[in-house]
Amino acid sequence: TVHHGRISKIGRSHARAMLVEAAWAAAKAPGPLHAFFVRIRARRGHQIAAVAVARKLTVLCWHLLTKGEDYLWARPALVANKTRAMQLQAGHPQQKGSRRGPAYAYNIKALRDREMLIAAQAEQSYERFVSQWKPRHPKTGARAPQFGRTK
Repeated sequence: TVHHGRISKIGRSHARAMLVEAAWAAAKAPGPLHAFFVRIRARRGHQIAAVAVARKLTVLCWHLLTKGEDYLWARPALVANKTRAMQLQAGHPQQKGSRRGPAYAYNIKALRDREMLIAAQAEQSYERFVSQWKPRHPKTGARAPQFGRTK
């Protein structure tokens, strides 16, 4: 749905700020969210685009959590690296020995580059998908509903 006007201040301000901060990070990384940000920024400006990406992230997180799925365009090596870093910060023991864990894959530049290429392809796919949209104009004689008014 489209909402015009101010941003609702209902809800946790800290969560709202964190979502917008995450939206700025998502807007910089290659992928469908970057393409969405660029598309909205061209029409409405960068701040409105950041809030739109934050809302899209919120809806995306809700769907992923309720369905128990993983994000389709996640970069596995990056996710494993970040997960391991959080585990170590939380106090999990370091692994001893010569066995490398799944987070080691992030150190391989060729693998990182391949994941970035896949994310860039996802972004291009989204751009192609959206470029085929045609703007719809209101039907003749149609008007917005007048709430609270009687004829």
